[in-house]
Amino acid sequence: MTQGHGQPLRNAAARDPVGGFIMTAYRAPLTDMHFLLTEVFKANAVFAAMPGTVEVSADLVSAILDEAGKISEHLLSPINQSGDQQACQWNEGFVTTPTGFKDAYKAYAEGGWAGLTGHVDFGGQGMPKLLSAQIEEMFFGANSSFALYAILNTGATLTISEHASAELKERYLPKMYEGEWSGTMCLTEPHAGTDLGMIRTKALENGDGSYSLTGTKIFITAGEHDLTANIIHLVLAKLPDAPAGPKGISLFLVPKNKVGADGNLTGETNNVKCGSIEHKMGIKGSATCVMNFDGAQGWLVGELNNGLANMFTMMNYERLSMGLQGNGLAESSYQIASEYAKERIQGRSPSGPVQPDSAADPIIVHPDVRRMLLTMRANIMAGRALSMYAALQLDVSRFHPDADVREKADKLVALLIPVQKAYCSDRGFDVCVIGQQVLGGHGYVAEWGLEQNVRDSRIAQIYEGANGIQALDLMGRKTVRSNGELLSVLLQEFDEFIAAAQSSAAMQKYLPHLGASKELIADVTRKVIARAEVNPEEIGAASYAYMELLGLTLYCFMWQRMLLAAFEKLESGQGDAAHLNGLVKTADFFFARMLPHGKALAEEIEAGSETMMAMTAEQF
Repeated sequence: MTQGHGQPLRNAAARDPVGGFIMTAYRAPLTDMHFLLTEVFKANAVFAAMPGTVEVSADLVSAILDEAGKISEHLLSPINQSGDQQACQWNEGFVTTPTGFKDAYKAYAEGGWAGLTGHVDFGGQGMPKLLSAQIEEMFFGANSSFALYAILNTGATLTISEHASAELKERYLPKMYEGEWSGTMCLTEPHAGTDLGMIRTKALENGDGSYSLTGTKIFITAGEHDLTANIIHLVLAKLPDAPAGPKGISLFLVPKNKVGADGNLTGETNNVKCGSIEHKMGIKGSATCVMNFDGAQGWLVGELNNGLANMFTMMNYERLSMGLQGNGLAESSYQIASEYAKERIQGRSPSGPVQPDSAADPIIVHPDVRRMLLTMRANIMAGRALSMYAALQLDVSRFHPDADVREKADKLVALLIPVQKAYCSDRGFDVCVIGQQVLGGHGYVAEWGLEQNVRDSRIAQIYEGANGIQALDLMGRKTVRSNGELLSVLLQEFDEFIAAAQSSAAMQKYLPHLGASKELIADVTRKVIARAEVNPEEIGAASYAYMELLGLTLYCFMWQRMLLAAFEKLESGQGDAAHLNGLVKTADFFFARMLPHGKALAEEIEAGSETMMAMTAEQF
């Protein structure tokens, strides 16, 4: 359906009665998600094999996913653009979220979503990350600003559950799982970002088991807002006599408002105040705060001087979430772009008119438009699968009864998380930009939603450890310093898959792609490790291209797994044939047009550090 001048109308759009502008609607990609969970990752068998998830049945997973889809479409998506335009407001230390956010959070909490993955002993539902990752993606796709409030609470409760004392768990977790209170993490300071060993926030013992914390934290997502009655901050700080650097960091639980021994608010504030909020490029409905702690009372979480390690329990999950944000916004952008391409008429098909009775054909007939849409689709499906693969390893490392299996999963988590965070958020941003290009001028106009998606997705490449830092961690600590041990665990997974897929006749044309990709990443890894022994600058010089090469290799692995599952369904005559054939055709595009980029990345890594380090600082 079109209006004047051949401009398509948004079928999935609604006019907000308050703001008066057009809002783009989000549709939960449940078909793809169910396929990945059920057919690719065999979630039913995985959950049944672990005592902690044995009661998570297929029917339960389906019901939860479907309900999360409804929340995304009907609760979160309608307040996405209005939230962006209104933004959070700061006034004398207090933050007001955009219209509709408070009611939406109340409905979210009342639905039990805040405690979905929480520990059952304290009121949580104990659901696995493999399931909740898909819910996070939907929430990010529908409304990234709102989703951030939710995931910060999830990460904070996980850290408290894993490391806090029994008393702190009993006092704080139930209300955080109920959504009555929410959580944050407070790491960054004005002078200390990636190098957390430089933090200056101090903790002094009070003599009663508590500590007084004083310092300033910046870039604190959801540090202050009006959605919950209390905000529980997890704060990194140092005691005066702590060892220098990262080894002297401790983790403290610091509530915004004081909590009594009975777990209820005392009515006293806790010398925690929001000094200001940032005025940002995107995620404007999410409060990004400067938080001042002025002798605030806090309690140690875990052991003294082990705070960074304990906080990383939360960081691994938060970094996975940033990749999911990229996936979610990419999906949203693809929905807008694909619908637009099928309705916008401009020019004629190169092979002749497709709609001879119309003035022109829809732009989806043009090869370059299809290039863009297929690139979007191929990245989204592989990114979603990689995120689920990483989430699965987190579940296995947490729930599996076999210690050896848990150890293997831990190694995969260590390798996968920096790649998933960086590569999925990079490709997510790319997909949003490509979606803009599909729409042309309309992609630059606010009412279509794509310019907001571009702005909102950009942050995922920056926060929770910038992508360059993720790449350096991958290349340095996770690869060179482990002498490739973690990668060897992944390559074993490749070998096991190839062996299992040999019985599929349909897979024979595809398996050589995975074999070649495996050999390429293994060869590049060996060379970088060898060069780094002579010149340590080789690690940083290779790091980003290496992250991209491993990300592309993992996307290849994910497409192989999706293909095998699709062929099994097609050969059995089950499932939606059109959907499955569409996946196969998207995979063909990936292997023909996208996977070859790996050769260029390998050449870039092979170039070494010389040209990168040749200029003096003054020559820049």
